[in-house]
Parts: sequence; C-alpha cells; structure tokens
Amino acid sequence: MSTTSMSDHIKIAEGLTVRRVGYGAMQLTGAQVWQEYPDREAGITLLREAVEAGVDFIDTADVYGPHSNELLIRDALHPYPEQLRIATKGGFVRGGFDYSTLAAIGNANYLRQSAHMSARRLGVETIDLYYLHSGRATDATFEEQIGTLAELRKLGLIRNIGLSNITLDQLRTAQEIVEIVAVTAQFNVTVRSGGDLLRAAEQDGIAFSPWHPITLTDGPEPLTQRAKEVVAPIAQEHGVTAQQIALAWQLHHSQASLPIPGTTSLTHLRENLSAQSIDLTDKEIAAITAIATDPKQSSRNE
Repeated sequence: MSTTSMSDHIKIAEGLTVRRVGYGAMQLTGAQVWQEYPDREAGITLLREAVEAGVDFIDTADVYGPHSNELLIRDALHPYPEQLRIATKGGFVRGGFDYSTLAAIGNANYLRQSAHMSARRLGVETIDLYYLHSGRATDATFEEQIGTLAELRKLGLIRNIGLSNITLDQLRTAQEIVEIVAVTAQFNVTVRSGGDLLRAAEQDGIAFSPWHPITLTDGPEPLTQRAKEVVAPIAQEHGVTAQQIALAWQLHHSQASLPIPGTTSLTHLRENLSAQSIDLTDKEIAAITAIATDPKQSSRNE
C-alpha cells in the first residue's frame, strides 16, 4: 500500500472544495474544438451522467466551439445542482477551423465582454473560477490583464481567478496583484514541462490542473515506449487500464493535482472517476515518476 495518504477532495478556495477528479468538457465540440458537438443529445446525456456519477467540477472555455461548449453545459445541467462548480476561461479567439487562427486577446474591453458573455451563456451571475486562458496576448500587458480580472472579481462577476498557458514568472507577477487559486500546465507521465508551476502550486496551496493527464504518448517515442513498458504491468496487476493508472499516479504524485480528463465515452468517464480509488504502492509511484525527468527539477527527489 502507498504510505502517502491521498485526499478524496481538494480545496481550491474558500467555498470551493471539489472531488479530486473533475471533467474537462473540451471534447464536447466539433473536430479540432470547432463548432458544436455533432451528437448534441449524447453530449447532454454524458454531462448529466457525469454529475449523477459524482462529478462536481466541470472545466470549459469560451473558445471551445467557440461558445457552444458553455451553452451545451447550460442546456444539460441548468439549474445546476448545489454542489456543482464550473470553471471557464477567456482570452483566446478562433477565426476558423484551422488552429492557426487561434490568437490571444487581452485588452480590458475584450476580457470584460468575455467574462460577461460566459456568465450569460452558463446562466450564472457569478463564475466560480475564471481563468485567463493565455499569458501571451500582445494587445495589453500581462499586468493589465490581471488587473482587469481583479476588477471583475471586485464587481462580483468572478469569484476566483486562475491562470492557464502562463510561466512561473507570470504567476508570481499575478500574485502581487490579486489572489490566484489555480493554474494549468502540461504535466503527465511522459511530459513534465509544467513541473515548476506544480511545485509553486504545492508551495502556495493552490490547485494545479494538468493538461492531458492520462495520455502516455505526449512525449518523444523513447519515453512513450518506456511509459508503456512501465505502466502496462502495473495496470495488469490492478486489473485496470493504463490510462487509469496514469490518472491515479497524478493523484498520488501531488495533493495539489486536480486533473480534469475529458472524454465523450460514458465507459471512459466511469473509468476516470474510479481511478481515484486505485491505491498505488510507493514502488509503483516511483517507477512511473522515473519515466520522465522534470527539466526544472532541482533538489526535489521523488
């Protein structure tokens, strides 16, 4: 058995405590996250099943669709159950199907409009958690963007602020302006590029949502092959899938981790939720951790 206790819930902020495994709704869109999900009724069914199965945290963004993902969540779940919390994001725009049309926009008028329209589409007066979706906008300084979100929180439109697609330096800059309660970055079995933000989240007591939390194929081929070799026998030992082991590792690896795996399959949804009950041994955790090296890891020895 693991000697490290794994909590069932994570406190993101005051009044915002959720289960350790949430649901990322991005896949409930068309191809390349463009236009509506083609089987709308199936999407509604999946969202309702997710909540019935215990999901109490859903992550979305205004650029998913764009806009259709937030509307789908509202149509499926509004009026929302008391325990359900929804996070959304603003700061990206899409000009078409091709990802090359994706751009970061951060001026105050645009961010204000984005937050107001997300609240309207979701059918809420206050957004539980609102992320700045990118720190790369060039039409406003990063400090100005954070200042706009701080203003929206003061007005009551945003309850809590998170950051996505940012650097550690940007996190520290933002924290000098307003409280930040969550960050997102790429971090999984084969890619640890978000390691510095994970350590900062642990240090500061904020939530860390890893990108692609259950994939084994984000890294280069040697790491992908190594991941398969290490994870497959562990999965077989526990009688679960490799993806469930990857998710269980996220939860054991850090108490700050709040993975939000997405899926369009009810079977996979249930598998993701059940990963929270997988008790990995210290040896198994260490073996998976050793698959990839955090490029910015210094004194910490996992």
